[in-house]
Amino acid sequence: MKKSLAIIVCGLLLLLSACGAGSKETSGEKKEKVVKIGITQLVEHPSLDAAREGFIKALKDAGYEEGKNLKLDYQNAQGDMNTNMSIAQKLVDEKNDLILAIATPSAQAVVKSTKNIPVLFTAITDPVGAQLVQSFDKPGGNVTGTSDTHPEAIKNTVAAIKKFIPNAKKVGIIFNNGEPNSVVNVKNAKEAIKAVGLQTVEVTISTSSEVKQAAESLVGRADVFYIPKDNTVVSALESVITVANAKKIPTFVGEGDSVKRGTFASYGFDYHDLGYTTGKMAVEILKGKKPSEIPVGFPENLQLMVNKKAAEQEGIKLTDGLLKDAKIVGE
Repeated sequence: MKKSLAIIVCGLLLLLSACGAGSKETSGEKKEKVVKIGITQLVEHPSLDAAREGFIKALKDAGYEEGKNLKLDYQNAQGDMNTNMSIAQKLVDEKNDLILAIATPSAQAVVKSTKNIPVLFTAITDPVGAQLVQSFDKPGGNVTGTSDTHPEAIKNTVAAIKKFIPNAKKVGIIFNNGEPNSVVNVKNAKEAIKAVGLQTVEVTISTSSEVKQAAESLVGRADVFYIPKDNTVVSALESVITVANAKKIPTFVGEGDSVKRGTFASYGFDYHDLGYTTGKMAVEILKGKKPSEIPVGFPENLQLMVNKKAAEQEGIKLTDGLLKDAKIVGE
């Protein structure tokens, strides 16, 4: 009797053991890790939005999809520098696997807040001057990304002013001198403008609400407008366009998305492509590569972009010769 009971007990123990093993195997199935990426953007405007969308598209194409194996935390500072700093600290405190910073002040705030989390930047004019990286080829530390400054972009756009508006003498520039990227862009633009024999008339602003008044103040003092890659001004670009159309003042800009919105011309590129390139860098980092091992990237394709409708509204006469090799946008 005792022997039979012992056999039954052993059998039950073996059965329980088998069930337990099966349970462990089921519960031990590997779940795909959810990657956490924080995104901080200084202000909303089409160029920066396009860079963000390109970044997310590259992640999706590589198999990282929000709601499945990717969690995105997108934060926008709406141009407020205090909010910008708070967002950076929030994304660091939440221990994201990677942080994307869009525009120079956003990147500076994040880099100041962490030395441990991998940081990518995009839409940055001068990452070395902004002290984000040590050099373009060898970024160093936990930071790399893409710059939106093609070495020939400003020079070619200024040359286009002479080409399309040969009688122009003075170029009006509106910019926020509190944006480090704008200061660099304007310095380079002034040098290029002087090199072709033109003069510069500057107006500085600090908020987007001041942009229209700044444009109006240039009427009668400038023959053309040049709007650099300035986040504050570009976020209120329609204010400049309204004045330019009313007063027939040709508008040249620092990037192609502003041409699509209704300015006349620029030597530009697609910010979506720039963001996509940054997204591919993110994939490399998520797979184990260090930011310090990835050189800073640049826009690959630079092209003259012209808005014919804007030309008509701003009183610019176009010919087939002038439009040779131009990409027509905004129609």
